[in-house]
Amino acid sequence: MSSRERAATLRLQDVAAAAGVSIATASRSLSGSPGVSATVAQRVRDVAADLGYVANMHARSLAGGPTRSVGLVVHEIGDPYFSEIASGVLGVGAREGLTVQICHTGRDPERELAQLRTLIANRVGAIIIAGSGLVDPSLQAAAKVELQAFRRSGGRVAVIGRHHLGVDAVLPDNTEGARAIAQHLLDLGHRRIAVATGSLSLTTVADRIAGVGEAFAAAGLAFGDVPVVEADFTRAGGKVAVEEILDEHPGTTAVMALNDDMAIGVLSALRARGISVPGQVSVTGFDDVAVAGDLAPSLTTVRLPMGEMGEQALLLALKEPGARPRRRTVGAELVVRDSSAAPPA
Repeated sequence: MSSRERAATLRLQDVAAAAGVSIATASRSLSGSPGVSATVAQRVRDVAADLGYVANMHARSLAGGPTRSVGLVVHEIGDPYFSEIASGVLGVGAREGLTVQICHTGRDPERELAQLRTLIANRVGAIIIAGSGLVDPSLQAAAKVELQAFRRSGGRVAVIGRHHLGVDAVLPDNTEGARAIAQHLLDLGHRRIAVATGSLSLTTVADRIAGVGEAFAAAGLAFGDVPVVEADFTRAGGKVAVEEILDEHPGTTAVMALNDDMAIGVLSALRARGISVPGQVSVTGFDDVAVAGDLAPSLTTVRLPMGEMGEQALLLALKEPGARPRRRTVGAELVVRDSSAAPPA
């Protein structure tokens, strides 16, 4: 390989690693942007010259040029799940000198598409999509076209959750987490279990329900007989779902909410009806948002490292693009607290 060919294969992160600085600092040093000491900037330039590095103009724009911004698309900014993910993204952005713009979609694919187009028009350098994809790939087809064109022009994209977008992804183990919490309730002796869930069109919901089904199958029980009540994936949706469960399935001894926001709504509705938790009905959630341990009773749930997920997504986007979409899987941990116990005799 000639020296020119070797130089063409070098990446900004190679220069940053060799100089012992962040990618953002390397980019600012090479572009002459402010915010880097003269000594550090000169060291980076010397390392780049020694390596024969030829600057990637988009990477320079992302980390050190006029569009040092990242777009973060979330479903529900009021949901602690997304606020904790946003904290992780904002932390990395602050360290790397990037501005983060946050958009709220309300889980509406048309609104999400409009937000993506706005971010691209505003010349962000990277886009992070936090939250579930949609089970039907056709509902994300237009977004995929927009994002692939954005990537071809040099933009960076990463998602959190399972999507049909063909980009880098951070994937929480939703199926295993749901299997573990369903197994917990079954081990306690519950058989009259109901599920309160967000839209069945979401991949996150599909994956979590699959995990619950696995636990029932392992116990030799028919999951098809379990009431699955669909409502908004919010605190208000949890209240609506549990009211239907109590009215139509009065023998229920445990309610599995498929996120903590719904679980908080379930607890509120049960308290309003004077139903003891866990004395009469056990309640579980999923995500382990910061407030989960401070509820009364404290919430049994599945812990996802949400801040870390946000960090990993932005770090993926800051890396040079790979030949294929990269995947980072994060584990899920059962956290048993006061809201679950054996069913009443």
